[in-house]
Amino acid sequence: MSVPILNASGCLDALTAPDVARALDAFVTKTITPEPRDGNRPARIAETDHGMLNSIGLQGPGIDAFLTTVLPALRTLDVPLWVSVGGFAASDYASICARLDSEDGIEAVELNLSCPNVEEAPETGAEIVAAARAATSRSLYAKLSPATWDIAATARAVVAAGADGLSLVNTIRGLALDDATLRPVLGRGAGGYSGPALRPIALACVHACAGAVDVPIVAMGGVSGGRHALDLVAAGASAVALGTVLFADPFAPGRVRAELQRAASARGFDNPLHVRGIALSS
Repeated sequence: MSVPILNASGCLDALTAPDVARALDAFVTKTITPEPRDGNRPARIAETDHGMLNSIGLQGPGIDAFLTTVLPALRTLDVPLWVSVGGFAASDYASICARLDSEDGIEAVELNLSCPNVEEAPETGAEIVAAARAATSRSLYAKLSPATWDIAATARAVVAAGADGLSLVNTIRGLALDDATLRPVLGRGAGGYSGPALRPIALACVHACAGAVDVPIVAMGGVSGGRHALDLVAAGASAVALGTVLFADPFAPGRVRAELQRAASARGFDNPLHVRGIALSS
């Protein structure tokens, strides 16, 4: 087995681009909330010099429509499914996890603990994970923010609360101003920043967390080529997710997978997974 390649939540509509989804080792849904959400007011996406800002605001159909309409359609793709779950209180996460628990075809649940485009739940990440853990037997991955200074401490807390793995990292808050008006481009003001500039931040977060906890890590943040993926694996990741690159390159999953293998082979490793954690050794 080599390094699994996933998508970052919200960066691919599998039903619109099924061939891209099938090129992944698992598809991660857009974050599902208890009730339908229209999302934030436009504009909601803006390009910057070194990445992209988004302020979608967890737009989605809500858990009822997801279970009756979206999930059955996703099952027809015959791709392992991860469901991203969000909310505005620990009870929201728990209620959605409970409803997903009896559904077939779900490999894991990713708890979105760090969306910069909506109001956060008042509970800590550990409290949310504990509530979700009590509601489900499924594998739980906690998605953490890179804005936390001591992300290793957060990683230890969510793992102690019941997380089976980590997703690192979510976007980081950023702002772009219109060249003519000098006012924010995005309707909400600031948004989540992704793309190449996020890569060294993600690498540092994966390195810190891999040194603090012994759980699988799905790493993401600025990955556009195989060498970027190899770096994240060397820092301790066991899987890699593609985000912003999917907006420009629908062939990225296969390309990155092939480039990753070549990058590992060029350094004397027949399997990229054999590189895992090498950056942690003294």
